[in-house]
Amino acid sequence: MAEVHEGGCHCGALRYQVDALLDDTAHCHCAICRRTTGGIVVTWATVPATAFRWLAGTPAEYHSTPGCTRYFCGNCGAQLVFRSDRYPDTLDITIATLDHPENTPPARHIWVKSRLPWLRLDPHLPEEGEERL
Repeated sequence: MAEVHEGGCHCGALRYQVDALLDDTAHCHCAICRRTTGGIVVTWATVPATAFRWLAGTPAEYHSTPGCTRYFCGNCGAQLVFRSDRYPDTLDITIATLDHPENTPPARHIWVKSRLPWLRLDPHLPEEGEERL
């Protein structure tokens, strides 16, 4: 039986549901995530696209790079979802927007070649210079 997770933006205008196990979670250190969120790292969970659905609201879209779309709340600005044309069967959700992010610990670091040199976060987790395919 699949797990069911819900989340949403800060102001509540957007709500989503994921009917899947959240077992592929990573801290992303890429400069694009930093610039689009204003955070020093973004933690994502990769899920099957078919397991995700919007429950409320319509997200705004930002095409951060060719073939990549970030979905966010046009009201409060919270970034919730990332999709890439390279991986049409999956999407990434920001675990900080889950109702219970404490239940979704990260398993690895990705894009560490872009990591800020002064950041030390979860040093026990495996690291990838980019992201494995």
